[in-house]
Amino acid sequence: MPFSAIQLVLVCFGLFALSRVFLRFRRGGLPLVHLALWVLFWCGVIFAALEPSATSTFARMLGVGRGADVVIYLALVTLFYLLFRTFGKVEDLERQITRVVRAAALKEMDEGPSPTSDRPKG
Repeated sequence: MPFSAIQLVLVCFGLFALSRVFLRFRRGGLPLVHLALWVLFWCGVIFAALEPSATSTFARMLGVGRGADVVIYLALVTLFYLLFRTFGKVEDLERQITRVVRAAALKEMDEGPSPTSDRPKG
């Protein structure tokens, strides 16, 4: 059976994404748990692209009308969860930056201004 254009695009992109996941893991930028989750996700994308009827079967098991609807629902839930996690990480980083800046300012106040700081030249 010949592949449709969208199947080809999804499979190629899934393979590309898998290569990026493995590359990031090898460079130490991805924990093993995240590697496993991303591999499962991208393999699922490739499987769903090659076997579209599987999403319909999964949809019937969940009581949803079409396989495409299940994919959209899962994608939205995943995106909102990742957005929630991203906002949490940003807030944590903001708190850490505030602590570092506050500590540096207090240290500078205790030591007095350094000889080179804010001194007019000329």
